[in-house]
Amino acid sequence: MNLILVDDGPDAALLATDLELEGARVALVPPDAVPALQLSGIDALLVPPIRSLLTAELISACDRAAVRVVPVGTTDSRIASRFGLPAPLPFDTPAAHVLATIAGGSGAGEASDPARPPRVLAVWGPHGAPGRTTLAIQLAVELTRAGRRTALVDADTVAPSVALQLGLGDESPGLAAACRRAQLGSLDVAELARLAVTLETSAGALGVLSGLNRPSRWPELAAARVRATLAVARDWQDEIVVDVAAAFDEDDDLLGPDAPLRHAATAAVLLEADEVVAVLGADPLGVSRFLRGYAELRHLVGDTPVTVVANRARPGPLGIDARGQIRRTLSRFAGIDDVAFVPQDQRAADAAALHAKAIADVSPRSQLVSSVRRIAAGLGARAEVTAGSWRGSSRGARSPR
Repeated sequence: MNLILVDDGPDAALLATDLELEGARVALVPPDAVPALQLSGIDALLVPPIRSLLTAELISACDRAAVRVVPVGTTDSRIASRFGLPAPLPFDTPAAHVLATIAGGSGAGEASDPARPPRVLAVWGPHGAPGRTTLAIQLAVELTRAGRRTALVDADTVAPSVALQLGLGDESPGLAAACRRAQLGSLDVAELARLAVTLETSAGALGVLSGLNRPSRWPELAAARVRATLAVARDWQDEIVVDVAAAFDEDDDLLGPDAPLRHAATAAVLLEADEVVAVLGADPLGVSRFLRGYAELRHLVGDTPVTVVANRARPGPLGIDARGQIRRTLSRFAGIDDVAFVPQDQRAADAAALHAKAIADVSPRSQLVSSVRRIAAGLGARAEVTAGSWRGSSRGARSPR
């Protein structure tokens, strides 16, 4: 594969070296050489989405030469989106993923790629508000930005808040109505799309199935109903990001053998999920709570892939080497060696709360947004490897009613 990488910085040089180790031939050119580029025989042009570089003339020249344009470097996707290009890949993106992006493309055509079947992503975290909903919203936005048709589902039966965080109100029928129709056998893709709210984001349209407007309505989200709804959702969207509650254990005070389980919805989503994103607060209490719940999570989901994310990472509660301490603790007590970190950005979070929007829509340059974007890219890379290998209904140690 013949590539041109436009940049003369050290980060670009490292990426070029990694690409060459993967077998690509890379020409590293400075930005001022772009007007004179020779595109003959080139497979892809990797260029930062900077106004002076990414122009309509360059896009037209690449179209005539059948050269794919891949934005790299900066995390600001607004310029790239003007030309219908995917979100920029950071310079520290693994070379294999960059080459997979070039070979497979992105955008609307990716939805029909047989190597990337529809997928359910459950976002779980222990008690204590580690940021499950915030991360679920951000992941949904970034998956949309990557060209995947995405739905965001609020299945939290304890403290549903997706609609509130996005300013959607609670009048939408949402997931409860979908579950009722699923029980009656009348839920199909068209009906599911009608029950959802289409939310316009900076990444594109996002389908949102809002949660319960009162937690006391939890019996409406019975396990069989939820799983039937997710089965239809797989035909509706490419990515179904589901925000769930912290608890998924069976209650001891059941009213009877046929009574619904209080946290059946969470257990059903976790069992159905193709991948679980497990969120912990990056502080001593958050790590402790996570360790207590992680063993139970693993017991429930079996060999389903779990991506662990430490949210609101900052040096304050754990000292200068906060990330190192978290890594060592999770490795020692839970055998977790791969942890993704999302830094705390209180200003961006406050702005998102004020405007009732995703953080990426109000603070696109936030490091928080960049971190979640890398996590979303990692989930996509893993999906290419595990496509077709996982089906939630066949996993887990127990099945809720």
